[in-house]
Amino acid sequence: MENFLAQLREDAAACETHIKALLAAVPEPAAQLHEAMAYAVLNGGKRMRAALVFGAARMAVGQDADAAPSEAMLRTAAAIEFLHAYSLVHDDLPAMDNAATRRGQPSCHIKFDESTAILAGDALQTMAFEILADPRTHADAAVRIQLVATLAKAAGLQGMAGGQMLDLQAETRQFDLAETQQMQMMKTGALLSCAVVCGGIVGAAPPDMRAAQAAFAQDLGLAFQIADDLLDYAGDASVMGKPSGQDADRGKAGFVALMGVDAARRTAQRMIDDANAALAPWQNTAHYMQNLATFAITRNS
Repeated sequence: MENFLAQLREDAAACETHIKALLAAVPEPAAQLHEAMAYAVLNGGKRMRAALVFGAARMAVGQDADAAPSEAMLRTAAAIEFLHAYSLVHDDLPAMDNAATRRGQPSCHIKFDESTAILAGDALQTMAFEILADPRTHADAAVRIQLVATLAKAAGLQGMAGGQMLDLQAETRQFDLAETQQMQMMKTGALLSCAVVCGGIVGAAPPDMRAAQAAFAQDLGLAFQIADDLLDYAGDASVMGKPSGQDADRGKAGFVALMGVDAARRTAQRMIDDANAALAPWQNTAHYMQNLATFAITRNS
């Protein structure tokens, strides 16, 4: 696991360097907006979604876990991280979760102002699609269309936006376990799944591998959110960079409240076991992905 964590940090650094280069290449007629975008997307984070892109693509081309990511992998990962950053900026707004901090720093609307934060989220979202549509991401237009369509579905009504709507509704009425699972698979799981699927697309994974990666991603997405709920319930706020217990304070019953701590932990572990089993036929190149899955439920932030 130590080698994996070192590789995860190396991959995060590679993605971050590429994000900085992409931002630096954009003219700055609206300097404050540019600054807010950079603040939001470069405000720390483990770059889990980027790592999933790299891992799935490396699996597809038969590379070792420490192989340097290609330009296509880097641009795809950066696009997904841009879209993830947009979602966090908008989630933190007073009209949504009303969160004052993110990763131990002031939320974007606190650091700047609410209007700037809204525009920063908008610009980060559109830049994600601009990156994927650019021929520098992939020479084959059909591949670029697949990437754009996959990210669009993950971001929209059937994914993050729809999931956030359900999340807001969960503040006004009690969701049962099935409704909570659906909400979290859309709000959080959709983009995690998108990262895996896009990695497979970039790496030209064969159909059987792509199906296995999709199954892996579905189990990982839900386990990841259960782990988040466990952290929200009993995590160390100083480590997480945000207050714990926020969902309970807003009247939302998460997996821990609905299942209990022990059952939630068992369920998360079972789902990670199932996720990793889906990749067993590619054991030689799936170690990094399997370690990512284990990390998803053992992290402390």
